[in-house]
Amino acid sequence: MKKLNLASMAMASAIAFGGVFGVTTAAQAEVSYNVGVHSKYLLRGIFEENTGTAVQGGADWSSDTSGWYAGWWFSNLSYSYESPVDAKTNERGFENDLYGGYAGKFSNGMGWDVGVIQYFYINVDNSNLLEATGKLTFGDAYVGMQYLMTDGWWGNAGDIYWKAGWSTSLPKDVTLSLDLGYYTYDNTDNSKLGTATSSTSGFRHLNVTASKPIGKTGADAYVQYTFAGEDRAGVEYNDSMVVGITYGF
Repeated sequence: MKKLNLASMAMASAIAFGGVFGVTTAAQAEVSYNVGVHSKYLLRGIFEENTGTAVQGGADWSSDTSGWYAGWWFSNLSYSYESPVDAKTNERGFENDLYGGYAGKFSNGMGWDVGVIQYFYINVDNSNLLEATGKLTFGDAYVGMQYLMTDGWWGNAGDIYWKAGWSTSLPKDVTLSLDLGYYTYDNTDNSKLGTATSSTSGFRHLNVTASKPIGKTGADAYVQYTFAGEDRAGVEYNDSMVVGITYGF
């Protein structure tokens, strides 16, 4: 799997960097940017990647004519990790996600999306993993999955993060979104994991999010309540709430 996706990863990275610096290579392609401030960074419903203020953002490149897209996303972290000892240091980590893929629609109006995500971390060892992604959309709903292709501190190759969601518009320009996450775990190799595997699968989270534009500023405010599940070791986590402001341009 790794060899088959090296070319895709390189292509996605190149397009993403081109998008960040405003370089477009296809007709009717565009680059957009986003930045946000959040009360914490809650990863997939349970892991607090940043327990304080998280600053996140990125850039997206897309082509209306070809269906190709790519992008870069970043976040500061409130921890770091050094190999071979599983321990935090006084330094703080930083996450970079480079992604790319291809999206289209079926004749019945349903949409589809396939791609890859390459994770790059600063001050966090053994975590630069690769995921393949797939998603189907129909109206205001979606189902999708993210298949991990490499082993590391936070996952085994073969782990699958299953997702489903739905959103709707409410009065006063409020948007309500529901997002469900579920995991199936691969337990063939635990040598690089930070957490041992004792569950083959488990409910991960249910996010309930309400968002609303802040006047005509172009920014949106949101509040998200997470009904938390458990990790691969079967440890159950407490529910959590995140608030933030995002701005796209």
